[in-house]
Amino acid sequence: MSETRVLMVDDEASFRQIVGRELRRAGYLVEEAGMVEEARQTLAQQSFHVVLLDVRLPDGNGLDLLQDIKQSLPATQVVILTAFGTVQEAIRAMKVGAFDFLAKPCKLGEIEAVIEKALEVQSLERGHAVLQRDLERVQPSERIVGQTPAIREVHRLIERVAETDSTVLIRGESGVGKELVARALHRQSRRTRQPFVVVDCASLHENLLQSELFGHEKGAYTGAVRLKHGLFEVADRGTIFLDEIGEVTPPIQVKLLRVLETGVFRRVGGTADVRVDVRVIAATNRGLEGMMQAGSFREDLYYRLNVFTIPIPPLRERREDIPLLVEHFVRNSAIVPKRKMRVSDEAMEVLYRYPWPGNARELANVIERALILGEGSEIVPDNLPITVRRSSPDVAATLSGARPTLDEAERRYILQIVDECGGHRQKAATILGISERNLYRKLKQFGVSGQRETVRAS
Repeated sequence: MSETRVLMVDDEASFRQIVGRELRRAGYLVEEAGMVEEARQTLAQQSFHVVLLDVRLPDGNGLDLLQDIKQSLPATQVVILTAFGTVQEAIRAMKVGAFDFLAKPCKLGEIEAVIEKALEVQSLERGHAVLQRDLERVQPSERIVGQTPAIREVHRLIERVAETDSTVLIRGESGVGKELVARALHRQSRRTRQPFVVVDCASLHENLLQSELFGHEKGAYTGAVRLKHGLFEVADRGTIFLDEIGEVTPPIQVKLLRVLETGVFRRVGGTADVRVDVRVIAATNRGLEGMMQAGSFREDLYYRLNVFTIPIPPLRERREDIPLLVEHFVRNSAIVPKRKMRVSDEAMEVLYRYPWPGNARELANVIERALILGEGSEIVPDNLPITVRRSSPDVAATLSGARPTLDEAERRYILQIVDECGGHRQKAATILGISERNLYRKLKQFGVSGQRETVRAS
């Protein structure tokens, strides 16, 4: 306690002297200030664990000083002390970031108790910050790797919107790292210490998705033997990430729209409203504008989701990042003994020229396979899948204008993986990193989903 520094900001000299004397006797290091400007000068000269702050001061409002403290010294806990306390002032103080709010006259024991609680919270926050840094070191796979202008722009957009509570729509092809961007948004936000909940909207059928998102009451349907809290409740005060939002059916879209507009929903089979404070981040690899025109995606929901968009470029548009990604995947491979292997120049050239329809996810799978097959200290072209090696000359040719369309590249890659899996949809979907439902939809587009001899159900 001898190192706990407390600043008292109050215009009543007698109150400062009495409380300050008693806190010093209790072992605290106490400084005093009678005005806002005096407090600013003191705060500029030294740091404090706790500030006891009056609201009405001769040269300004203590709540304005509170806001400045929380912006420049976020670790400092501020306790509001005022004889003019009102409910409105208390609400404003807590919104700005006050730790607690006590009305004068208050007992010394109450002040000491709130200081001790503030110190406990500080300790927990410091421990959490250390844990976060440790997690970032042991989970480097969650970093967004790349130095191209396109990736730098993604980082810039994340930085600009992370601290807000705005809804974000992440757009990009399968495998580009949309969930990594969503996690980065949450990690850099004010909600970072609260839950981050991922919902794969494409992997669940309508009724199950509704129950997962909003929960259900006991007896809502056959098998609902107890109350189930939905994922929106689980994410309360945190962030919910709705992956593949374009796969959500119109009835679920209506319920999502209500949550986005009001923060309120009802559990399946329920009659009472449930209110939550949740930031929504959504992602899609589909053209929502076309779906909206076709009537399969609600226009009002689209505009609610499309508040702030972060587009992620496909890997073929940022080939300069391939060496960095390859090094990242090798160094963080689950095959620990092979993390020191290097990729030969010849193999890197093959990787650089391949079109990567599966994007960074496909590259990660290829590197993992190459590490398993590789012998010695480096990965060579023969360690790479034959499809990657065969495609390289074609890609070289595409640089002169014979480039296949994106749809064709995706079609070739998906059918190749399905063929390698013997037509087993579940295995193919796992390798592709998409849901079986999404794979079925794509195969249907390709005109092969109904051929049981070619594509087997899981």
